[in-house]
Amino acid sequence: MTLQGLSGPRQSGKNDLSGPRYRGEVGATWIGVCPASALTVDRGACALIDGVQVALFRLADGTVYALSNFDPFSRAFVLSRGIVGDRAGTPKVASPIYKQSFDLATGRCLDDPSVVVPVYPTRIVDGLLEVALPCR
Repeated sequence: MTLQGLSGPRQSGKNDLSGPRYRGEVGATWIGVCPASALTVDRGACALIDGVQVALFRLADGTVYALSNFDPFSRAFVLSRGIVGDRAGTPKVASPIYKQSFDLATGRCLDDPSVVVPVYPTRIVDGLLEVALPCR
């Protein structure tokens, strides 16, 4: 499934992000992507959000993760097509090409910890999945 961002930006409320500045910080903008219910549980979907390919994953517990769709090992935009599961309790996606696994929460490769893909904060507001991308 490939999704395009919906209806443009929405204003955010309070947020507890740390690390780099995100549009999602207080007073900044989150981008509405799709109804959270449009995501199939334990399957990936790719969304083009503000020109960035983002792999989205909704788990059975309702948690939604967003990370770059780019697989640094195969150099292809394919992570949304990966196999969702867990390794020792850590939610992960395995690339469909060479099968390296990435932690959905941190983006760190579980097979080569020196490799990390970007992750993006998510939230659900009135049933709409919103994702915050780094300020450019």
